[in-house]
Amino acid sequence: MTATLVELTAGIVSSHAAGTEMSSDDLIQEISRVFTTLKKLETEGGTVAEGTAAPGAPAMSIKKAFQNDQVCCLICGKTGFKTLTRHLKQAHDLKPGQYRKQFNIPAAQSLTAKNYSEARRKAANENNLAANLEKARAVRAAKKDTAKPLKAKAAAKPAKAAKTVKTVKAKTIKAKA
Repeated sequence: MTATLVELTAGIVSSHAAGTEMSSDDLIQEISRVFTTLKKLETEGGTVAEGTAAPGAPAMSIKKAFQNDQVCCLICGKTGFKTLTRHLKQAHDLKPGQYRKQFNIPAAQSLTAKNYSEARRKAANENNLAANLEKARAVRAAKKDTAKPLKAKAAAKPAKAAKTVKTVKAKTIKAKA
């Protein structure tokens, strides 16, 4: 039961590293953080706040979080994401706007890896999706333009139909009388 702090640290960090991609620098930092946290728990006997960063404080710098090949979560420090949207919703129950506001991330900064965005853009251009989108917008606009006069005519017709029903009823009543 009496495992040393080094053994506990090794077990915790190895478990974390098994599920998360980490560079050697990240691994060293994680070992240091876990060891100091365990040391505080041992000496103070109290509890240490969950997570190494204060609430609202990023786990790493914004520049380091948004790289060409991956995006890292500033809340939990997980790395290796191509896009953060799904992770934010599932792990932290946050919307991208809330995340941006919490860490003062500019709106111009994409929450996806740059290489991933470029690959998607290239695939869209190769598949001629921009031209298809233009065509679809033109068709939709043409339908709206032709639908407006038809709607006006359709709205006018029921009013005439109502008048004719009234006049037919009035004529039948007069004819019976």
